[in-house]
Amino acid sequence: MSGAVTATTVLATAAAVGTAYTIYSGEKAAKAQKSAQQEARNTAVKQEKAADEAMNAANRKTPNTAAIMDRAAQMGKSGPASTMITGAGGVDPNQLALGRNTLLGG
Repeated sequence: MSGAVTATTVLATAAAVGTAYTIYSGEKAAKAQKSAQQEARNTAVKQEKAADEAMNAANRKTPNTAAIMDRAAQMGKSGPASTMITGAGGVDPNQLALGRNTLLGG
């Protein structure tokens, strides 16, 4: 009977060792998969950044100097009094006169 008990013990031990190895192997595979996923993410981010830089390099924006100069010339033709605040007519000189009576102080 001691042979049967020993055989049962050996089989139980072998089963326990097999289960432990399966768990260890599964955890090791999970870590490897997680590492591979992180590496894939890093690669994707690098590729996205490189593609964005390539797109920006291809679509460089340059100022339209001809349009800027034309606009400045048109503004110069309307005279020095023409601003966005006063308009083309400028400020009425009568409104700038000092020493007259107004409700605001005078």
